[in-house]
Order: sequence, then structure tokens, then C-alpha cells
Amino acid sequence: MVLGLLLGRAGVDVLVLEKHADFLRDFRGDTIHPSTLELMAELGLADRVLALRHSKVSRLAMEMEGRRLVFGDLGRLRSPFPYVVFVPQWDFLDLLASEARTCPSFRLLMSAEATGVVMEHGAVCGLRYRASDGDHEIQTDLVVAADGRWSRVRESAGLVPVEASPPMDVLWFRLSRRPEEPEEVAVHMVPGRLMVMINRFSYWQVGYVILKGSDQQVRAAGLDAFRASVAALAPEVADRVGELRDWDQIKLLTVRANRLRRWCRPGLLCIGDAAHAMSPVAGVGINLAIQDAVVAANVLAGPLRRGRVRTWRLWQVQARRELPVRIAQAFQELVQRQVAAPALRSGVVSPPRALILFDRIPALRGIPARLVGRGPWRVRLRRSLRAGARPGSATGAAG
Repeated sequence: MVLGLLLGRAGVDVLVLEKHADFLRDFRGDTIHPSTLELMAELGLADRVLALRHSKVSRLAMEMEGRRLVFGDLGRLRSPFPYVVFVPQWDFLDLLASEARTCPSFRLLMSAEATGVVMEHGAVCGLRYRASDGDHEIQTDLVVAADGRWSRVRESAGLVPVEASPPMDVLWFRLSRRPEEPEEVAVHMVPGRLMVMINRFSYWQVGYVILKGSDQQVRAAGLDAFRASVAALAPEVADRVGELRDWDQIKLLTVRANRLRRWCRPGLLCIGDAAHAMSPVAGVGINLAIQDAVVAANVLAGPLRRGRVRTWRLWQVQARRELPVRIAQAFQELVQRQVAAPALRSGVVSPPRALILFDRIPALRGIPARLVGRGPWRVRLRRSLRAGARPGSATGAAG
């Protein structure tokens, strides 16, 4: 959606496909980091984003056996937005879509599911999709696969990611939330168990972390045992675990992390989770995906307006984004290996020395804050694509 908005503002004919009839999905990432808010400011949309119902977090912390460790302070960032904002992603997408629709060359097609690419002489030249009125095919100068970690577009083009092996999966469910309860994200960890609670205003979105592949074992132990485990992890919601009346309320999120060796082929570019699926650690996935979109727009808007996108331009997007992605994935793997895996496998909760150091020396908290809040380095939007810039003439097409 961000890429469609940027290309639409640049005067490129662009069609965005969304397979659902609306954006109201339950388990999408809701974190908007300083990097994304800075981009929204460049687009003149920051005030509208912050006008959406949201909560803010300026410190990164977790509880380990009753001990609260603060390991990051976003207030140390040199940014007008020194915090992470939690906004329901459907509201954020609605805002982006409404803004993009003001661009004459932008079109959003809902209830339209991509089913595969159209190939000709070894190059992608179009996209097939299924809508309520049947199957369709569209010819384009460029197809951008932004359809997530199970990307059908990527698969149909023959691009296969290299899989990592995160040690965990997540069980997602809701518990009611009271107005007087803290707004910030709560991370609870005790020997053998880890749980994250995300404020969704009227309810907590709870992520109960389990060992990879142990979902059936957890369910076999029974719902009463699961409710007791949740209550022990977070005593403040113990009086509400009875709201979990059956297993249908508890959904499995299979954690997947991978990376394509090549993000593109002639006529096709993969971005976001389609190019590099991230684990949930630190909630950086959505913000890395948006940075991909910014770099893609910076590199491709001009060639798309001229109706000619050479493959080396697509490689240029990957070249600019691959190292930040590798660094972020390495950070996630470190957290999973040093914190999550030992706690889940052996029941040993021992804070890593680095975490203790960040907690004890506030001056060091800016290091993880920068990595989480902005990424390895800042991504800026080209001046010609910012708010107030005049779009070029629309002679290209992107799908």
C-alpha cells in the first residue's frame, strides 16, 4: 500500500490488489516505529496517523521472573517521534488507501487474490488474479510481490527462499482489558514460558510463545492447564482466563523466518515478507517492509514513468536493502537463541549479559533503540516523492 501510494503520487499507473474485502485482520503487526513515522511526516501524513486511536511506548523492556529489565530507550533517538506507536493495522491501511485514492493514477482492487504471474520469454509480463466476477489477467511493466511470507506470486515465479529455523511458534488469543491497566506492551517470562500482551484498547492481544512444533502437546494437556499457565505468567489477568472457553479462540501462528537469495527476476520484484520473512521479535517486520517500499519507489518511480524498467534497477533495490535485512534478522536470531530458546527448552531464565548491561547503564540504551526504532541506517524518501512535489506524467504501469 505504501509503494502504491508513492508511485501514485509520482504519476505512475499502479494497481494494488487485496484479496480480502476489507483490512480487518486480527493478527497483523501493529507497531509503527520512528522510521515509519518519519516517512509519514515526509508524506505530510504524520498528524493523521497520530490522530488514529493509538498507544505509545518509549522504552523497550521485559519482565524476567518478576524483574523488569529496561534495555532500550527510544527517547535517545534524534527523532521528532521518539516512540513506537501501536495502531491497529486496519486503521493504518485505511488511511493509506484513502490518501492513495486521491492520486488519479492509483487504483485499489479489493476481493482480488493474486494467483500467479504471466511469463513470456523468461520474463514476468503480467499477473493473474481471481475476483468475485471470475479470473482475470493484467499486463504490466512490473509486478511487485508484497503478498507476505507465503507469497503465491513469488512461488509462481520460481523464487525459493532460504529457510531459517526459529525455535518458537505463537498461540494468539484475546483477553478483555480494563481502562485503568497499563497501555504499554507487557512481556512476561518465567522458566519454560514466555508471553507478550499487546494493548488493543478494549482487549489484550496475547501471544503465548511455545516451542516450535509443540502446539499439539499444549492442546493435549487440556484447556484448564493452558488457562492456569496464562494466569501464572500474568497474575493481573488471572481473573479473565475463563474467557477462553474453547480452543477455537486460540490460533496458532507458525513463526517463519527466511530470505530470498534473489529478490527479483525480469519484470518482478519481491519486497517485505515475500523477500524476507521476519520473526515477531521486536516487531520490526512491518517497518522493514515499508523501508523496502520507500527504496523501491526511490529507484523505480522514474523508470516506471518512462515505461521501461531494466532488471538491474530491480537488483539495485535488493542491493540497498539486503544488508539492513540481514542485520535485523541476525539481531532477531540472537534474541531467540540467547533468551527465548533457553527459557522454553530448559526452563532456565538467565538474562544475557548485554541485557543486564543496557539495564544498568542508561547511556547504552540508545543502541538497541536505534536498531529497533530506525534500523541499521535511515531510509529517506527522494525529494521528488515527498509531500508537495509535483508528479511526473504517467507513461508507465505497475501492478
